[in-house]
Amino acid sequence: MAGDRPGRGPLVLGVPRAAFRPSPVFLGLVALFVFSGVLTWQGIGNIRVGVFLFVVSGWLVSLCLHEYAHALVAFRAGDRSVAHQGYLTLNPLKYSHPLLSIAFPVLVVLLGGIGLPGGAVWVDRHAIPGRLRHTLVSLAGPATNVVFTLVLVVAVRLAATGGGPVEFWAAVALLAFLQLTASLLNLLPVPGLDGGNMIQPWLTPPYRRAYDLFAPYGFLLLFALLWNPRINGWFFGTVFAVGDALGLPPGLYRLGLELVRFWQG
Repeated sequence: MAGDRPGRGPLVLGVPRAAFRPSPVFLGLVALFVFSGVLTWQGIGNIRVGVFLFVVSGWLVSLCLHEYAHALVAFRAGDRSVAHQGYLTLNPLKYSHPLLSIAFPVLVVLLGGIGLPGGAVWVDRHAIPGRLRHTLVSLAGPATNVVFTLVLVVAVRLAATGGGPVEFWAAVALLAFLQLTASLLNLLPVPGLDGGNMIQPWLTPPYRRAYDLFAPYGFLLLFALLWNPRINGWFFGTVFAVGDALGLPPGLYRLGLELVRFWQG
């Protein structure tokens, strides 16, 4: 639904259309993703640097789309504040702290091959009626990662018959693996993370109060859980099992992880 007001310009549900325009930062990331993909495919320059740029820029693009999905569903559910805060512009700087939300998760991606949650959209929950809508807002981000995982896995599997440079497909396989880990991490029922936020509206008041108490420390709780050898083994066993079930070649994404660490070459 759209309309116009004199002197205000075109509106969408009472919000200026400018609030929906992709930011130059996001468009720059997309351009870098495409450019580095072409360099890797053509074998131009240092192949490891090309893979590094391709994977990092691809990961940041997916981070933007993950948070955008949260914001878009929240907007459609009734929260107009997400538009005024710039969450619908796909600007990664609107979703995150440059060091804690971008640099640190990217470092973990490079060193550990884990797709950590990296951003946040602050939603006005009071503006959204109904528990189901709150759950859908939280589900939107992980659902985006799941879609990315499936698309990238299909691309890698088609590459088995279509040919092309192995380094390029190793980078795509690594991106698929990172999206898979991000999907499963975000679906864990940890307070403060998407999986926990999906069930929070359905909790009884006492449990909800306890949840809200621990929610600000969700990232630390996630690290504490993954530090436990049994939980860590269960989680990565699940990741590898799902990857195998989808047909994601383990040797290919492991090669991608070796290539992305260009400083070891």
